Amino acid sequence: MSDSGWQVLDFSDFKGSLTYKRGNVHVNKYENGSEIDVPLAHAAVVIIGSSVTVSGALLSKLSEYDVALLICDWRKVPVAGAMPWREHTRIGARQQAQAATSLPRRKNAWARIVRAKILGQANTLLSFSQATKAKSLRNIAKAVRSGDPDNKEALAARLYWSSFARMADFARDPGSATQGWNSALDYAYTILRGHGIRAIASAGLSGTLGVFHRGRGNPFALVDDLIEPFRPAIDDFVFHHVASDAELTPDIRHQLVVCCDRTFSSDGHSIPTVFTSFAQNFGMYVEGDTNELTTPVWEGPFDAEEE
Repeated sequence: MSDSGWQVLDFSDFKGSLTYKRGNVHVNKYENGSEIDVPLAHAAVVIIGSSVTVSGALLSKLSEYDVALLICDWRKVPVAGAMPWREHTRIGARQQAQAATSLPRRKNAWARIVRAKILGQANTLLSFSQATKAKSLRNIAKAVRSGDPDNKEALAARLYWSSFARMADFARDPGSATQGWNSALDYAYTILRGHGIRAIASAGLSGTLGVFHRGRGNPFALVDDLIEPFRPAIDDFVFHHVASDAELTPDIRHQLVVCCDRTFSSDGHSIPTVFTSFAQNFGMYVEGDTNELTTPVWEGPFDAEEE
């Protein structure tokens, strides 16, 4: 669990019951009957596993406190989620504007997202003293056109992931469940996605109406678009702090939860805070209140212990 104001409460390994009690998650552990109260006021995401019993009152309060819920299967892999039906003063107008966003504006937004992601990847490579490849990624970012018709995102990805393949016997394989970096990245991205679900809910946006990701079966296509600039910050942590063949132990999962709350920008704001601001800016963009989507870029580690 993170120590900052945007906590992720991870109960994926827990065996017991979770109920609501005076502004807290009341945690009752089956094995020894121990009980503890965890405040909901600063929680952003709650993760539950298949051995957890949850009260209806707590589920209701998660919505009231604007907390996203992720549900894991027996493998501790999230398979479902829920976000609050939070009241937003412009939710109707905003989602109608989102649905009516013109193709040129969607293409422009996607180009800015892709460019930000690639620049962030370049900065992650810089933290591993790979200046030459970082420069190549910056050049690719400059060449991204509206809608990314040349698929510069994929070109950058090949260069980016191959750089880490040279550091260890590694190939990025999402969802493969292989131990080490793949499983660590998958888990951390899932936590990050939880922050994204919360961010779009707070902005009054519809998750199904993505910019680039528009699959009929994806309830959070927009999250999968807006998440892209934040991935390099997660990659930086994983490649620096997780062994290439490490088992995804509870301790490592805890570290990955904390890393999703790390400082993202030079002004000291954390990933969840910047994600929330980004979602709000996207809402303004689809409503026409701003002509350019302001997209955050990972500039490198700002955490004191990593400077």
